[in-house]
Amino acid sequence: MNVSSRVALAGGLALSSVVLLSGTASAHVSVQPQGEAAKGGYATVAFKVPNERDNASTVKLEVTLPAAHPLASVSTQPIPGWKAEVTKARLDKPLEMHGKKITEAATKITWTATGSKIAPGEFQQFTVSLGQLPEDTDRLVFKALQTYDNKEVVRWIEEPKDGAPEPQTPAPVLKLSAATDDHHGAGESDDDAAGKAGDKDHGTGEKAAAAGSGDTTARVLGVIGILVGAAGVAFGVLAGRRRSA
Repeated sequence: MNVSSRVALAGGLALSSVVLLSGTASAHVSVQPQGEAAKGGYATVAFKVPNERDNASTVKLEVTLPAAHPLASVSTQPIPGWKAEVTKARLDKPLEMHGKKITEAATKITWTATGSKIAPGEFQQFTVSLGQLPEDTDRLVFKALQTYDNKEVVRWIEEPKDGAPEPQTPAPVLKLSAATDDHHGAGESDDDAAGKAGDKDHGTGEKAAAAGSGDTTARVLGVIGILVGAAGVAFGVLAGRRRSA
């Protein structure tokens, strides 16, 4: 084998290794919002679970909810062939939500296959509604356990660090966007929102009134201009007749 062939073979092997490693690193359990996940609001998110094995199928997913930021409202979307169970626990410090005191929050969601599996080469999305999202953090970390039908358990629990390489088994991370008025994320009450809307409508009414007044003035001036023009024509006609006489 000559030098050129050896270089080409080495380059091909290196490229193949990069492709294989990048594919393995990207195929992990992840979470993405369906729309927006704003601080202080509610969001619908989907946990995406790919099957990484060629000889086994995924039959169970356990997602642990962040204890540092309790979520009082958690509901799952039904999936044919899967059973969802939400585990709750009492809170050391009650939460205030919509004027009510919340004493317990969800701590874990478990999906178990009852007639379906995630086969090799397939993935499944598990959709959840979450709220109220915290306002004092930019992200939520959900540690997950993926169980295969051969009893293997993959622990997606390593928290990614900013500026550091991605862990081998990273935990799903939900990034939160800035609070919006629609979600009352900045602590704005319904009365405040209604007041702002009223002020906005009042301002719009004033602008409309001003515009209407301006239109009326323009019309009056236009009429006066027409009358002045007509008077000028009449004066010219009369002057001509006097000269002829």
